[in-house]
Amino acid sequence: MNTPNKLSLLRIILVPILMFFYLATFIPGGKLIAFVLFIVAAITDRFDGKIARRDGIVTDLGKLLDPIADKMLITCGLFLIVFDFDGAGAIAHPWGIIALFIMFSRDCIVNGVRQLTAQKGVAFAAVKSGKLKAIFAYSYIPTFMFLAQIHIWQQTFLADIAFVNILVIIITVAAYILLALGTIVTAYSAYDYIRKALPIMGTEAKNSPLADKLESGAKVDQKSIQKADSEEKHED
Repeated sequence: MNTPNKLSLLRIILVPILMFFYLATFIPGGKLIAFVLFIVAAITDRFDGKIARRDGIVTDLGKLLDPIADKMLITCGLFLIVFDFDGAGAIAHPWGIIALFIMFSRDCIVNGVRQLTAQKGVAFAAVKSGKLKAIFAYSYIPTFMFLAQIHIWQQTFLADIAFVNILVIIITVAAYILLALGTIVTAYSAYDYIRKALPIMGTEAKNSPLADKLESGAKVDQKSIQKADSEEKHED
């Protein structure tokens, strides 16, 4: 197993561990530990793709592990901060539910688009808004996790400290701004996929370079498909 795949596997392993620490209220600083683990996992997402593209080692196993690891990490993190029933830093309803709905709807749309374009033999490249969506998720999820830990500390040794109260307000505002921007980008990403896939799926399929080759009977070279596959990695 190469290094990028090991990093993707590490990210998958870290997900249940950070979930345990975040939910284990009997562990002092559990949410802080989960926050650190989430940051580490997010960093591995940055490096496994970079290494794979640099060394040209995009494998079928990597194409399987990487999106699974990404979805597990972001979905788990979002569920934790939305359904944080101990009241420590949970996203106020209904905003968290709305973000969850848009994220899952977007993923369903993307999966459908990919299946339809694959039936036409076209390797549909990822859109850049998909990468931006992940960047926002990797920003607001740990921010809410850290906020949850601060709320717990406020009930003990940080109670009634003016500076801390101001800091909490600043972090809360920043977290909700990141959440709002991330949700907007997620919704736009779904639209972006549909907009770019329509010419491929419809009568205007000739607008796609790969589809044009398919329609003309020309052989689609493997490098074109591999290029689309490598672009898809980490950006859906």
